[in-house]
Amino acid sequence: MSIQAKASIIKLLLFDVDGVLTDGKILLHPDGTESKQFDIKDGTGLVWAQRAGLKVGLLSARSAAATTQRAAQLGIAIVHQGVASKSLAYDDILRQHDLTDADVAYMGDDVLDLPVIVRAGLSASPSDAVEEVRRRVDFVSRAGGGDGAARELVELVLKAQGRWEPLFDHE
Repeated sequence: MSIQAKASIIKLLLFDVDGVLTDGKILLHPDGTESKQFDIKDGTGLVWAQRAGLKVGLLSARSAAATTQRAAQLGIAIVHQGVASKSLAYDDILRQHDLTDADVAYMGDDVLDLPVIVRAGLSASPSDAVEEVRRRVDFVSRAGGGDGAARELVELVLKAQGRWEPLFDHE
């Protein structure tokens, strides 16, 4: 099945956080708190995807206050952090939202993402993902993690579904 055909049936866009929505770097402050940097274009794309009727979710092995805060800012309700098994958390998401693998586009960047990547209906990675991931995904973004990769996947899915142009109709 072509990437366009896979994208045309997606109902949930699911993203790893570190290395996908961020560049994977974590700034540790002297008080023990941490900071992450998110790309505004990615965030805008995630909001547009939700406005177009798609579900958006985050699936991360790490827990971070910055991720919780960013998800809240973007109105993302599906947030699974600190998961020991991405595969089991993915099963929970499918069950909770009555979805199948074919309904999900997943973007990940490292080997911890492979159990979900091999199952998702449309798999994707940023351009700077590890080679093992880039070899196995359907779509490799031209952009790196935290630098527009998520936005590129959002646009691909929305365009395949004919939902991109209507976002800008202001009549």
